[in-house]
Amino acid sequence: MQTLFGTAASSGVSRARSTIVREEAPPAGGTITPEAVETELERVAAARAAAAAQLEAIAVGIARAGHPDEAAIFAAQAAMARDPMLSELTGQRIRERLEDGIAATLAAVEEIAAQLRAIPDELLAARAADLTDVGLRIARHLAGRGDEAGPGLEAPAIVVARDIPPSVAATLPRERLLGFALETGSPTAHAAILARAYGIPAVVGVSGLIGGLEQAAAAAGGRPVELAIDGDSGEVVVDPDEPTARRFDELAAKSARAADRAIAEANLPALTSDGAEVTLLANIGTPDESARCIALGARGVGLFRTEFLFLERATPPAEEEQLAAYRSVVEAFAPHPVTIRLLDIGGDKPIPYLPLEPEANPFLGVRALRLAATRPDLFVTQLRAAYRAATAGSVKVMAPMVADATDVELLLSIASQARAGLDRDGLARGEVELGVMLEIPSAILVADTYFARIAFGSLGTNDLLQYTVAVDRGNRALARYQDSLHPALLRLVRDAVAAAERAGIELSVCGEMAGDPVAALALVGLGIRKLSMAAGSLPLVRRAVRGARLTDLCAAVEASLDEATASAVRARFQALAGN
Repeated sequence: MQTLFGTAASSGVSRARSTIVREEAPPAGGTITPEAVETELERVAAARAAAAAQLEAIAVGIARAGHPDEAAIFAAQAAMARDPMLSELTGQRIRERLEDGIAATLAAVEEIAAQLRAIPDELLAARAADLTDVGLRIARHLAGRGDEAGPGLEAPAIVVARDIPPSVAATLPRERLLGFALETGSPTAHAAILARAYGIPAVVGVSGLIGGLEQAAAAAGGRPVELAIDGDSGEVVVDPDEPTARRFDELAAKSARAADRAIAEANLPALTSDGAEVTLLANIGTPDESARCIALGARGVGLFRTEFLFLERATPPAEEEQLAAYRSVVEAFAPHPVTIRLLDIGGDKPIPYLPLEPEANPFLGVRALRLAATRPDLFVTQLRAAYRAATAGSVKVMAPMVADATDVELLLSIASQARAGLDRDGLARGEVELGVMLEIPSAILVADTYFARIAFGSLGTNDLLQYTVAVDRGNRALARYQDSLHPALLRLVRDAVAAAERAGIELSVCGEMAGDPVAALALVGLGIRKLSMAAGSLPLVRRAVRGARLTDLCAAVEASLDEATASAVRARFQALAGN
């Protein structure tokens, strides 16, 4: 028996035989003569069209099976196959280097994928796997292998792989697929998203897993090796002994009960025992996350990240494409509100159509709303789409990286341009509430200078903490500074609450602090009544709120504001969360 640990990617526990899905070897590429260039370009165009058609067919099949949001993954891959940027890079290599279509396609895909993997954003970096999957599909068509079937499952099993392309994950027989355990990947990879949609346990980033399975199989004379995975803790056990097997069976039963309880409690209000009601909202990064958030009781979206629309492409997304994405979420959550965050990118994310000067620290540079000074078109188009989506339901729009009243003036100006343009074009628009993300301390310190001009504020506590204590939140050596219950952050939240009350505007929290059941209690004690979080945190925060008394939380906050350390604050609220 060998115990390994990875990253939990899809909730649930499974114990079953394992089967290893090997990485597909790409077709071999080569070179061509100058006379064959035009013919090869035509072959590549045909292969890209065929690959796109296959991916669209997968999307249709998944939608018909009751997963329309997950189907969008493959529609997006089809768009990648047709992407002009990929076509241009491939054609350039064929013309200039006389590479054949296979070699040129795979090299062009790897060039773009490498840029994506370098992005310090887990969600966006994970899209590199999708692009590589598309490149291999095109290459197979060029090699005459476009109709080959993917791997099958002869018996129910947990699938093990180094990584698994989304198209392979989608075509495995679901009735035999009992889980995923991957050596690489992330919880935001599309294979993990599909696992969550299908209710299949998954653990990713399990280093040494395949080697451990191969050793166990050799020791067992080649028989299939049993595997146990916990998609909630990230634990993976190769060839579990009898006590471990029993423990996993008990965990599976407990996990099933917890899932049933989460659904059963989804319609319960997040109401403290002495009557203070808190509205729980969802943070989402793509429309395909809507269904799970609604099932777990989200009463709207407090943060809809829109960067997925703007990356992995050669040109900005058209207004109609953005409208379709926003409308799908608005319709799904209606009548509850959806808060769309304007584009939040900068020099840390390479975008072909948005050349930015290199910056020593792009997180403190020209990013997010600050880009509107030089590229207002991006934001006006985004706002136009948001106003049009508001005809289907309640829409709010917030601007990130706001530092002061001048930034708010910029937001109001581009919103005015968007409204005027829609009116000139005769396009219907709904009402949109405009607000800001409070993630820079200065935005809170001077809030009285602009709060009266906006409808709401939302505390982005991840960056707010980072900018307050001058610490990179990804630096593990500085972990003691990274607790959101740091007294300095609590004081800023207190000041924001007071400023919002003076202006009569709504205030919420959309940072990770809201999804931490212990920290959420501190926010409620500070006066926050809207908390937005990832779907998986909704049941835990709901239970924490329902088990607490507002009077106790307010008293704990008063004492905590004068504490010296975050650990002391956490201990105080941990005691309340345990009641």
